[in-house]
Amino acid sequence: MTSKIEQEIPEVVPTHVAIIMDGNGRWAKSRGLPRLAGHKAGTENLRRIIEASVEFGIKYLTIYAFSTENWGRPEDEVSGLMKLFDDVFNRELAELHKQGARLIHIGRLEGVSQSMKDKIKNGEEITKENKKLILNVAFNYGSRDEILNAVQNIMKKGIEAEDVTQEMIGENLFTSHSPDPDLIIRTSGEKRISNFLLWQSAYSEWYFPEILWPDFGREALLEAIHEFARRERRFGKVEASR
Repeated sequence: MTSKIEQEIPEVVPTHVAIIMDGNGRWAKSRGLPRLAGHKAGTENLRRIIEASVEFGIKYLTIYAFSTENWGRPEDEVSGLMKLFDDVFNRELAELHKQGARLIHIGRLEGVSQSMKDKIKNGEEITKENKKLILNVAFNYGSRDEILNAVQNIMKKGIEAEDVTQEMIGENLFTSHSPDPDLIIRTSGEKRISNFLLWQSAYSEWYFPEILWPDFGREALLEAIHEFARRERRFGKVEASR
């Protein structure tokens, strides 16, 4: 008898899924709640998506948690987010480890509190042997900054301009340990890249569901995977007969 999972999951599953978790503020506003309540609901939803990713056989999941531009938000919202992230690390690390997920931070740690730095490093150390899912957390991350950092690292090595290759740039990105994302999802229906994985997303498939992030659960992720499986990926190429 065919299992429920075999019936639901398509044969083609993206190896790497990246998510711009958008819509927390609108979710809260629609319920008459403060914006921070939406962010809290969004962090609670993340556990469902991690569990579903492991279930579906996704090997890499990258989430856009906090951008370099987010520091420009109102001070009370930023401080509330920092406290929320701190609480999430305290509450969710054991569950993340239990799921067999490995936590990897991508972005910069400059400007982040020492307490948060310690939690991030501790989480990476505790989960470093896990192999079911690589969870890249883009925190204090901006893709232009990432590309600039990669170029600067190459220049510091004294490599001549004509010797720089695309592979070399990829090896110096924060995501050098991961393949490029196959599928990038931005919830809430907004159709913007927002300085996220600009280099890595050159041939990614994009998916823009109207669902706000706190409501984007297992079934919504499964539908995104089905949509991915229906697409023909060409990587800029077409067959000669076309």
